[in-house]
Amino acid sequence: MPLNVAIVGIGNIGNTHAKVYAAHPDCKIVAICDAITDKAKEGADKYGAQAFSSIAEMLASGVKIDAASVCTAGMENGGDHYQPTIELLNAGIPVLGEKPISNEIPKAEQMVALAKEKNVRYGINLNHRFTPAAYLAKDWVKEGRLGDLNMIDLTMWINNPNESSPHFHMRALHPHSFDIMRYFADSEVSKVHAFFKKGKGRNTWTNVHVNLLYENGIIGHLRGSYEGNFGAAGTYGLETLDVVGSNGRFVLKDACEHLTFYPRFEKELEQQDYVGGMKHFSETFGSRINVWIDENLKSVDPTAISASGEDALKGQKVIEACIESWETGQVISL
Repeated sequence: MPLNVAIVGIGNIGNTHAKVYAAHPDCKIVAICDAITDKAKEGADKYGAQAFSSIAEMLASGVKIDAASVCTAGMENGGDHYQPTIELLNAGIPVLGEKPISNEIPKAEQMVALAKEKNVRYGINLNHRFTPAAYLAKDWVKEGRLGDLNMIDLTMWINNPNESSPHFHMRALHPHSFDIMRYFADSEVSKVHAFFKKGKGRNTWTNVHVNLLYENGIIGHLRGSYEGNFGAAGTYGLETLDVVGSNGRFVLKDACEHLTFYPRFEKELEQQDYVGGMKHFSETFGSRINVWIDENLKSVDPTAISASGEDALKGQKVIEACIESWETGQVISL
């Protein structure tokens, strides 16, 4: 039996999710839900599904839904996730939400708590960790190839002119940053110290440096910006992750494209390009969503979901601690 899927919010990201489901042999898109009726109808026609303008209408229709992607937007890209997620979880429907889970921590906590109470799978599209290169690098860490980890540094920047809220850059972009750093640290953040700067002509905080201390003693640093993408083509340098251990370090560039291992006591490095055939960040959506599909087809226990809502909540709390650090001038303990 196919996995019957609903897409909630059929904008650019909703269509990105829908294309992955539509291409999967064991999935069928059965419902498209969007508050804008014409968009819902257009999406339904495109994917051969039924159109709905509200979750309540969709649930009342009786259409069988095995899982849903919530791809709504809203304030700071996460403001509209809460209500549809709550309605779907209450109906016992597994949800793959977009990041950020919510920039209102109490709402994020409610969603995570409800999924736990209902024993329903709840994941978030933290797609940067779902790449063959990241998997390989994680294996290196687990095998002890790097020795004891000491430092994790990440640069993540893109061009984004959005000026909708003071901390749009931090809240909309860096759920990814703190998740991928946590993935490799395998530990929670205990302390945060952050500095912000507004770019030329900007009204919002578009640049950030963050120092992190993890519970296991690893120290981390994030350099983030909405004034990035350097290079003649304007597309070079989305992301650089540098993980340093006692015996070696690796550098992973642009999420999936170039992975290099630098041994500490030897001269020859190891270069891995386009691991598993993945060549561009756009492919990470399919990689992540296919894991979600597989976990639902296999009825994975909700507590074992990859990149869960609880994982995302922990990242959001770090983001809010960064903002508090800047506003108070203090090192914030989590």
